[in-house]
Amino acid sequence: MSRQYFGTDGIRGTVGQSPITPDFVLRLAHAVGRVLKQTEARPTVLIGKDTRISGYMLESALESGFNSAGVDVVLLGPLPTPGVAYLTRTQRASLGVVISASHNAFADNGIKFFSAQGTKLPDDWELAVEAAMAQAPVWVDSASLGKTRRLDDAAGRYIEFCKSTFSNDLTLKGLKIVIDAAHGAAYQVAPEVFHELGADTVRIGCSPDGLNINHEVGATHPAALIEAVRQHGADYGVALDGDADRLQLVDAQGRLFNGDEVLYLMVCERLGRGEVVPGAVGTLMTNLAVEVALKARGVQFVRAKVGDRYVLEALEKNGWLLGGESSGHLLALDKHTTGDGLISALQVLQACVRSGKTLAELLADVTLFPQTLINVRLRPGQDWQSNARLQTVRQAVEAELGQTGRILIRASGTEPLLRVMVEARDGAQAQTCAERLVAAVQAV
Repeated sequence: MSRQYFGTDGIRGTVGQSPITPDFVLRLAHAVGRVLKQTEARPTVLIGKDTRISGYMLESALESGFNSAGVDVVLLGPLPTPGVAYLTRTQRASLGVVISASHNAFADNGIKFFSAQGTKLPDDWELAVEAAMAQAPVWVDSASLGKTRRLDDAAGRYIEFCKSTFSNDLTLKGLKIVIDAAHGAAYQVAPEVFHELGADTVRIGCSPDGLNINHEVGATHPAALIEAVRQHGADYGVALDGDADRLQLVDAQGRLFNGDEVLYLMVCERLGRGEVVPGAVGTLMTNLAVEVALKARGVQFVRAKVGDRYVLEALEKNGWLLGGESSGHLLALDKHTTGDGLISALQVLQACVRSGKTLAELLADVTLFPQTLINVRLRPGQDWQSNARLQTVRQAVEAELGQTGRILIRASGTEPLLRVMVEARDGAQAQTCAERLVAAVQAV
C-alpha cells in the first residue's frame, strides 16, 4: 500500500495549499493521537519548530488536534530537528513532532515525527496514521482532553547534549569559526555550542524574521559562508540548514567540504584511534571516490536510497554506526539517534584538533570525482519514467561513460523536481552528459 501524504521525510508542501493547511494539520494530529492511544492510555508529544512564520499557525493546529484526542502536548519552541529527537527520548515522551520544511524556502512547511526512542518512524506507522485520517474523528469528552505546557529550558538541554559529544580533553580555544544557522532553528543554540567549547565565533544567518529562513544563507547556499570565512580570517565555517540536521563545512582557504568527505573523515578518525569500523552507509548519490577510498581501507560500503531514514535502516540492518548523504546529513549512531548537523561538525573539528591537521590534510588521500547535478522542475502529471526519448539518451550516455562514470535519475521526495546526476572522472564530460539528459526530459 502506498502512502498518500507522507514523503521521504514527513509531510511537506506550500503553506495554504493542501496538505499544509490548518484544517489538515489538525486532522493529522488527531489521527496520530488516536494511533498513539492504541498502545498508551495518556500519551505525551513534544512539538518543536523552525523559524518560519507559518510555524505559529501549524503549532496551534497540532496542539488542538492532539488535545482533542486526549494527548498531552509539550511545546519546545524553535529548536533543531535533532534537538526534538533528543528531548523526545530523554523526556520519555510518546512522540516527537517537528514543524519544518528543512532546506526549503519560507513559503513551504512540513510536519515530521520521531519515535519515543528519537528515531524516524517506519512506513507501517505512517500507513496506520493515514488509515486513521480516513476515519471519522472521535473527540474525547471534556474531562479527557489533553493539556499543553511549555518546556522553557529546551534549548539549554540540547546545548549541553551537543557539548557532551565532544571529547572532554579537547577544546576549540584558539579557533575562529563562522556559524551560519540559515536564519533557522539553530540560530540561538549553534553559536552557543561552539562558544561554550572555547571557539571565537562569528555569526551569520542568525537573525530570523519568519521570512528569511534559508534565503541566500545556510547549507544550501554556502557562498555566504565562504565569503564570511575569508572576510573574518576564520579557521573554519559551519553552515546548517533550516532545521539544522545537515551541514556544510569550509576551511580557512574557502574550500567547501560536502557530506561524502565528512563521512570519510569520520570513518578515518575512528580508524586512527584504533576503533573497528566494519562498514559505512552512503546513498545512491555518494561520490564513487569515497566508496573506492573506504574499501581501500578495508571498510565495507553500502548504498541506500536517498533519504536519511533509508541510511538509518541500512545501518541498523548491518549493525554499523556511521552513514551519511552528500547533502550533509550525517549519522553517528553512538552519538545520536538521528542526523545532527551540529554534532557532525563537532566530530570533524574534534578530528582536526586531536590530529593537529587541517581538513584538507585529513582528506588528502581522497579526491572526489566530478559530479553534475541538475534539478528539473516537473509539470503536474508529467510521467518522466515513460519518456522514450530519455531512455534512448540514457542508454547512449551509459555506453559513453562505460566504467568511468555513472548516471542517477530520481524524483525528489519533497519537491516536484527530477534530479539528474552524472558522475565521471572527466568533469566536462559529466556536465555535457547531464545536459543531454535534461534536454530529453524537457523536450516532452
